[in-house]
Amino acid sequence: MISKFIFNNQYLFQELPEYDKEMLQKVMQVKNYRKNEAIFTEGTIPNGIFYLKEGKVKKYKVDNDGREQIIYIYNAGEFFGYSAILSDHSYGDTTQVIESSVVAFIPKEDFLHILDQSVVFSRFLLKSLSHEFSVMANLMTVLSQRTVRERAALSLLILHNKYKSNNATENVYITLSRVDLANMVGTARETLARILHDFREEQLIAMQGRKIQVKDINRLTRIANL
Repeated sequence: MISKFIFNNQYLFQELPEYDKEMLQKVMQVKNYRKNEAIFTEGTIPNGIFYLKEGKVKKYKVDNDGREQIIYIYNAGEFFGYSAILSDHSYGDTTQVIESSVVAFIPKEDFLHILDQSVVFSRFLLKSLSHEFSVMANLMTVLSQRTVRERAALSLLILHNKYKSNNATENVYITLSRVDLANMVGTARETLARILHDFREEQLIAMQGRKIQVKDINRLTRIANL
Protein backbone atom coordinates (compact mmCIF):
# COMPACT_ATOMS: atom_id res chain seq x y z
CA MET A 1 0.00 0.00 0.00
CA ILE A 2 2.91 2.38 0.65
CA SER A 3 3.71 2.32 -3.11
CA LYS A 4 0.71 4.63 -3.65
CA PHE A 5 2.73 7.39 -1.98
CA ILE A 6 6.16 6.86 -3.57
CA PHE A 7 7.30 7.73 -7.11
CA ASN A 8 8.61 4.83 -9.14
CA ASN A 9 11.33 6.49 -11.24
CA GLN A 10 14.27 5.59 -9.01
CA TYR A 11 15.45 2.81 -11.34
CA LEU A 12 14.51 4.52 -14.61
CA PHE A 13 18.11 5.35 -15.54
CA GLN A 14 19.42 1.86 -14.76
CA GLU A 15 16.72 0.28 -16.94
CA LEU A 16 17.58 2.34 -20.03
CA PRO A 17 19.48 0.76 -22.94
CA GLU A 18 23.22 1.49 -22.86
CA TYR A 19 23.03 3.85 -25.83
CA ASP A 20 20.37 5.96 -24.09
CA LYS A 21 22.41 6.04 -20.88
CA GLU A 22 25.45 7.26 -22.82
CA MET A 23 23.42 10.05 -24.47
CA LEU A 24 22.29 11.27 -21.05
CA GLN A 25 25.70 10.95 -19.41
CA LYS A 26 27.34 12.99 -22.19
CA VAL A 27 25.15 16.03 -21.48
CA MET A 28 25.01 15.78 -17.67
CA GLN A 29 26.59 18.71 -15.81
CA VAL A 30 27.41 17.46 -12.30
CA LYS A 31 27.38 19.81 -9.32
CA ASN A 32 27.87 19.33 -5.58
CA TYR A 33 25.22 20.94 -3.35
CA ARG A 34 25.58 21.79 0.32
CA LYS A 35 22.84 21.00 2.83
CA ASN A 36 19.89 23.43 2.57
CA GLU A 37 20.98 24.76 -0.84
CA ALA A 38 18.10 25.31 -3.28
CA ILE A 39 18.16 23.65 -6.71
CA PHE A 40 15.22 25.52 -8.22
CA THR A 41 12.43 27.67 -6.80
CA GLU A 42 8.71 27.91 -7.42
CA GLY A 43 7.74 30.31 -10.21
CA THR A 44 11.09 30.27 -12.03
CA ILE A 45 11.34 29.22 -15.68
CA PRO A 46 12.90 25.75 -16.17
CA ASN A 47 15.99 25.47 -18.34
CA GLY A 48 16.62 21.77 -17.83
CA ILE A 49 15.94 18.69 -15.71
CA PHE A 50 17.84 17.12 -12.83
CA TYR A 51 19.11 13.67 -11.88
CA LEU A 52 20.03 13.01 -8.24
CA LYS A 53 23.26 11.01 -8.15
CA GLU A 54 23.85 11.12 -4.37
CA GLY A 55 21.97 12.47 -1.36
CA LYS A 56 18.37 13.55 -0.75
CA VAL A 57 16.26 16.45 -1.99
CA LYS A 58 12.97 17.77 -0.65
CA LYS A 59 10.21 19.12 -2.89
CA TYR A 60 7.92 21.64 -1.20
CA LYS A 61 5.43 24.47 -1.61
CA VAL A 62 4.99 27.57 0.57
CA ASP A 63 1.48 28.71 1.50
CA ASN A 64 0.24 32.31 1.78
CA ASP A 65 1.32 32.42 5.44
CA GLY A 66 4.86 31.38 4.57
CA ARG A 67 4.45 27.83 5.91
CA GLU A 68 6.33 25.10 4.11
CA GLN A 69 4.56 21.89 3.05
CA ILE A 70 6.95 19.15 2.00
CA ILE A 71 5.38 17.17 -0.82
CA TYR A 72 8.09 14.63 -1.49
CA ILE A 73 11.64 13.46 -0.72
CA TYR A 74 13.78 12.41 -3.69
CA ASN A 75 16.38 9.67 -3.37
CA ALA A 76 19.56 9.03 -5.36
CA GLY A 77 18.63 7.64 -8.77
CA GLU A 78 15.57 9.82 -9.32
CA PHE A 79 14.92 12.37 -12.07
CA PHE A 80 13.04 15.54 -11.15
CA GLY A 81 12.03 18.90 -12.61
CA TYR A 82 10.93 17.37 -15.91
CA SER A 83 7.17 17.94 -15.53
CA ALA A 84 7.64 21.73 -15.85
CA ILE A 85 9.60 21.25 -19.09
CA LEU A 86 7.04 18.85 -20.57
CA SER A 87 4.11 21.10 -19.62
CA ASP A 88 5.98 24.25 -20.74
CA HIS A 89 5.24 25.98 -17.43
CA SER A 90 7.29 27.53 -14.63
CA TYR A 91 8.25 25.36 -11.68
CA GLY A 92 5.23 24.70 -9.44
CA ASP A 93 7.33 24.04 -6.34
CA THR A 94 10.78 24.44 -4.82
CA THR A 95 13.49 21.79 -4.40
CA GLN A 96 16.24 21.96 -1.77
CA VAL A 97 18.88 19.47 -0.69
CA ILE A 98 18.45 18.14 2.87
CA GLU A 99 21.93 16.61 3.04
CA SER A 100 25.11 17.08 1.01
CA SER A 101 24.14 15.93 -2.48
CA VAL A 102 25.48 15.43 -6.00
CA VAL A 103 23.05 16.51 -8.72
CA ALA A 104 23.39 16.20 -12.50
CA PHE A 105 21.78 18.93 -14.62
CA ILE A 106 20.59 18.14 -18.17
CA PRO A 107 19.95 21.29 -20.27
CA LYS A 108 16.48 21.66 -21.79
CA GLU A 109 17.64 21.46 -25.41
CA ASP A 110 19.62 18.27 -24.76
CA PHE A 111 16.75 16.74 -22.79
CA LEU A 112 14.22 17.41 -25.57
CA HIS A 113 16.66 16.11 -28.20
CA ILE A 114 17.16 12.86 -26.28
CA LEU A 115 13.38 12.49 -25.91
CA ASP A 116 13.12 12.71 -29.70
CA GLN A 117 15.89 10.15 -30.14
CA SER A 118 14.89 7.62 -27.47
CA VAL A 119 11.52 5.92 -27.61
CA VAL A 120 12.34 3.99 -24.43
CA PHE A 121 13.28 7.08 -22.40
CA SER A 122 10.15 8.91 -23.63
CA ARG A 123 7.92 5.99 -22.66
CA PHE A 124 9.56 5.57 -19.24
CA LEU A 125 9.27 9.30 -18.50
CA LEU A 126 5.61 9.52 -19.51
CA LYS A 127 4.84 6.48 -17.36
CA SER A 128 6.73 8.08 -14.45
CA LEU A 129 4.90 11.40 -14.95
CA SER A 130 1.53 9.63 -14.86
CA HIS A 131 2.49 7.82 -11.65
CA GLU A 132 3.79 11.09 -10.13
CA PHE A 133 0.38 12.75 -10.63
CA SER A 134 -1.29 9.75 -9.00
CA VAL A 135 1.08 9.91 -6.00
CA MET A 136 0.46 13.66 -5.63
CA ALA A 137 -3.31 13.13 -5.68
CA ASN A 138 -3.00 10.44 -2.98
CA LEU A 139 -0.78 12.66 -0.80
CA MET A 140 -3.12 15.65 -1.13
CA THR A 141 -6.05 13.45 -0.11
CA VAL A 142 -4.15 12.28 2.97
CA LEU A 143 -3.26 15.84 3.99
CA SER A 144 -6.86 17.00 3.74
CA GLN A 145 -8.69 13.97 5.20
CA ARG A 146 -6.42 12.16 7.69
CA THR A 147 -5.71 13.03 11.32
CA VAL A 148 -2.28 14.31 12.33
CA ARG A 149 -1.51 10.98 14.01
CA GLU A 150 -2.39 9.12 10.80
CA ARG A 151 -0.31 11.50 8.68
CA ALA A 152 2.66 11.15 11.05
CA ALA A 153 2.50 7.35 10.82
CA LEU A 154 2.31 7.50 7.01
CA SER A 155 5.21 9.97 6.79
CA LEU A 156 7.41 7.68 8.93
CA LEU A 157 6.55 4.70 6.71
CA ILE A 158 7.41 6.69 3.56
CA LEU A 159 10.69 7.88 5.09
CA HIS A 160 11.56 4.37 6.31
CA ASN A 161 11.28 3.27 2.68
CA LYS A 162 13.35 6.26 1.52
CA TYR A 163 16.18 5.78 4.02
CA LYS A 164 16.61 2.03 3.77
CA SER A 165 19.55 0.72 1.77
CA ASN A 166 19.72 -2.29 -0.51
CA ASN A 167 21.20 -4.23 2.42
CA ALA A 168 18.14 -5.77 4.10
CA THR A 169 20.09 -6.58 7.28
CA GLU A 170 21.03 -2.96 8.05
CA ASN A 171 19.05 -0.93 10.56
CA VAL A 172 17.18 1.96 8.97
CA TYR A 173 17.58 5.38 10.61
CA ILE A 174 15.51 8.35 9.49
CA THR A 175 17.67 11.48 9.88
CA LEU A 176 15.25 14.10 8.55
CA SER A 177 15.17 17.17 10.81
CA ARG A 178 12.16 17.63 13.09
CA VAL A 179 11.30 20.87 11.25
CA ASP A 180 11.22 19.05 7.90
CA LEU A 181 9.31 16.12 9.36
CA ALA A 182 6.69 18.49 10.81
CA ASN A 183 6.45 20.20 7.40
CA MET A 184 6.00 16.83 5.74
CA VAL A 185 3.26 15.78 8.18
CA GLY A 186 1.66 19.22 7.90
CA THR A 187 1.64 20.13 11.58
CA ALA A 188 3.45 22.22 14.20
CA ARG A 189 6.74 20.98 15.70
CA GLU A 190 5.17 20.84 19.16
CA THR A 191 2.34 18.60 17.93
CA LEU A 192 4.82 16.36 16.11
CA ALA A 193 6.94 16.07 19.27
CA ARG A 194 3.92 14.84 21.26
CA ILE A 195 3.03 12.27 18.59
CA LEU A 196 6.61 10.98 18.36
CA HIS A 197 6.68 10.72 22.15
CA ASP A 198 3.46 8.67 22.05
CA PHE A 199 4.82 6.45 19.26
CA ARG A 200 7.96 5.79 21.32
CA GLU A 201 5.90 4.98 24.43
CA GLU A 202 3.86 2.55 22.30
CA GLN A 203 7.15 0.97 21.10
CA LEU A 204 6.37 1.82 17.48
CA ILE A 205 9.62 3.75 17.05
CA ALA A 206 12.95 4.31 18.77
CA MET A 207 14.74 7.66 18.88
CA GLN A 208 18.41 8.52 19.29
CA GLY A 209 18.84 12.28 19.10
CA ARG A 210 17.35 13.30 15.76
CA LYS A 211 17.50 9.72 14.44
CA ILE A 212 14.23 7.77 14.27
CA GLN A 213 14.03 4.00 13.81
CA VAL A 214 10.73 2.36 12.89
CA LYS A 215 10.24 -0.68 15.14
CA ASP A 216 6.74 -1.89 14.21
CA ILE A 217 5.81 -1.38 10.55
CA ASN A 218 2.58 -3.38 10.78
CA ARG A 219 1.12 -1.32 13.63
CA LEU A 220 2.21 1.96 12.03
CA THR A 221 0.50 0.82 8.82
CA ARG A 222 -2.73 0.25 10.73
CA ILE A 223 -2.43 3.67 12.41
CA ALA A 224 -1.86 5.28 9.01
CA ASN A 225 -5.15 3.71 7.96
CA LEU A 226 -3.70 2.19 4.80
